[in-house]
Amino acid sequence: MDNREIKRVGKGLLVSAGILTAAVLLSMALSGIHDDNNPFATPVFILAVSLIARLTDGYLYGIAASLVGTFCVNYMFTYPFWQFDVSLTGYPLTFVMMLAVSISISALTTQIKRQEQLRFEVDREKMHANLLRAIAHDIRTPLASIMGASTALKQQALDDADRDALLDGINRDAQWLVRVTENLLSVTRFSGGGVDLKKTDEVLEEIVGSAILKYRRAPEALPVRADRPERLLLVPMDAILIEQVLLNLFDNVGAHARGATGIWLHIAKEADRVFISVEDDGAGIPAGRLSTLFDGGIQPPNQGSVDDRRSMGIGLSVCRSIVRAHGGDMRAGRSAHGGAAISFYLPCTEEENVQYDSQQDIDRRG
Repeated sequence: MDNREIKRVGKGLLVSAGILTAAVLLSMALSGIHDDNNPFATPVFILAVSLIARLTDGYLYGIAASLVGTFCVNYMFTYPFWQFDVSLTGYPLTFVMMLAVSISISALTTQIKRQEQLRFEVDREKMHANLLRAIAHDIRTPLASIMGASTALKQQALDDADRDALLDGINRDAQWLVRVTENLLSVTRFSGGGVDLKKTDEVLEEIVGSAILKYRRAPEALPVRADRPERLLLVPMDAILIEQVLLNLFDNVGAHARGATGIWLHIAKEADRVFISVEDDGAGIPAGRLSTLFDGGIQPPNQGSVDDRRSMGIGLSVCRSIVRAHGGDMRAGRSAHGGAAISFYLPCTEEENVQYDSQQDIDRRG
């Protein structure tokens, strides 16, 4: 029996023991109200059996709970008290009712869980198919451009300006292919679930500043304006992955936000979560795209976009997978700046005694 199976069995036993203990305590409390036989014990234990069958896997826990519950009702809450008497008229009916309830609910629960697992497998296969199509769509044009430029460099006599332009184009396309490859590796890592991240407490300001600094090195980078909370935020994370999320979101603005002139990064702390929103002042996301924005599919070409060859599906699918692996989630909507807003949250803690010295910390580090 592997560790996962041991944990599953242990969880089932703890759930069953906890619910049955609660049923016993509740029935004892109700017995104090009635000096005679407790009329509530049977429905209380039937409810307990129902909960156990619903919250555990398979039939075993529900059937075992029905046996324990029937024994408790007969021995503790039916006259003569604290004696086991199988001759009681209601005993066989109580046992049959509890057993029937446990088997019925266990069967329904098992069927529902199997349907959910099947739907999950279908959705995952659909996502993988969309990713393959998106990858083929993304890499076809830059590969053709690299091949054409390299052929021209090899076969034609070019002046220095034309040669430099071709080399710059090859470099840009190669960098894009590297990013697509990184995204592909990330999404295959996270789409299967069960990822054990090595998270450490990181200062959010430093991660944001590093991502902005790297993004600003791109030749066509848009200006980024970043807020920050009043106090230092420590966020448990894999810093490299969260930085990749921010870079992907910045890149998506530059590649797909038609008419965008800048990027705004807003940070807000609410309870034990930190919310991060990457927004722009472009044309926004069509309402019909919001429901499928994170599924890894190919974005329909936009007329007049900066680069129609690139789809945002892979990058956003990767981003959401990484954020969910950290215990957060991601959504898309409309920005107060007029364009699109991609926001996500992460669990975090707050360092109460540390404050920022300057309103320009993030911009200065970037």
